[in-house]
Amino acid sequence: MSKVKYYYDPESLSYRKIERKKRNTFKFIMVFLLASALFAFLFVFIAGHYVESPNEKALKRELENMQLQFDLLNKKMSEAEAVLASIEDRDNNIYRVYFEANPIPEEQRRAGFGGINRYKDLEGYDNSRLIVRTSKRLDILQKQIVVQSKSLDEIAVLAEEKEKLLAAIPAIQPVSNEDLTRMASGYGMRSDPFTKVRKMHKGMDFTAPRGTPIYASGDGVVVRADSRASGYGKHIRIDHGFGYMSLYAHLYKYNVRKNQKVKRGDLIGFVGSTGRSQAPHLHYEIMKDGRHINPINFYYGSLTAEEFSKLLENASLENQSLD
Repeated sequence: MSKVKYYYDPESLSYRKIERKKRNTFKFIMVFLLASALFAFLFVFIAGHYVESPNEKALKRELENMQLQFDLLNKKMSEAEAVLASIEDRDNNIYRVYFEANPIPEEQRRAGFGGINRYKDLEGYDNSRLIVRTSKRLDILQKQIVVQSKSLDEIAVLAEEKEKLLAAIPAIQPVSNEDLTRMASGYGMRSDPFTKVRKMHKGMDFTAPRGTPIYASGDGVVVRADSRASGYGKHIRIDHGFGYMSLYAHLYKYNVRKNQKVKRGDLIGFVGSTGRSQAPHLHYEIMKDGRHINPINFYYGSLTAEEFSKLLENASLENQSLD
């Protein structure tokens, strides 16, 4: 039962019953509903902006985890860039210098990607800047690795060629010091033993007993083993490649044949005195690109510093050659 309310009427000096009009009741209800709706809206607004739902919390944790992973990825890329920079430095300043190859220009190593926007699909998100920057770093790093990989492939080929070159260069004395009587004559102007006229002696004469072993001074292929060249008698010529040729003259007999492959140190023949020779000895020549060069500069593979100094001293004497 609703409670009845009264008010005091001063004109009639009596209490009158308060009667609520239907119009006022309607207004009251409308105000109440409007206030309730406003309160509900404010609640939803505040809850939506300041109170996280379980789903939003899960998404937030996932986003934070992804950002952490991106940070770790960037850290790893920084470490990879540091390692790659060290390799690039050694590549340009050691490997390519040693193998006489031009360094790779810095702009070629650091070149980016021109043309169309490769990262357009990554734009428009909350973390687009981070994602685009990381993607660019990764793409550039991959390109630098490709450039460096190709460079190392080139270095590997150059190293293989260098190894072949080092093996091919005539780098040892063709007659062992134990078998050597003396170094009779060096490269340069010498007195001819037959005419006594000074003329160019294009090789070195090693005096040794008949039958003394003669060794190939470098890897190569025997291109001649005959006595058809004037003055040389029985002789051998070895093509070492890379423009190098060695000649061994006045042999007693051969231990190789034409087109045979030989290695440095292989026994190829024996000392004799055939052809235009005054006594048993080996006449030894080296040619580079068809021009004679002094063999004295190519004995670093078999002589000690003391032996080389003594050989250099004897070779410099302007004595008489033996052929």
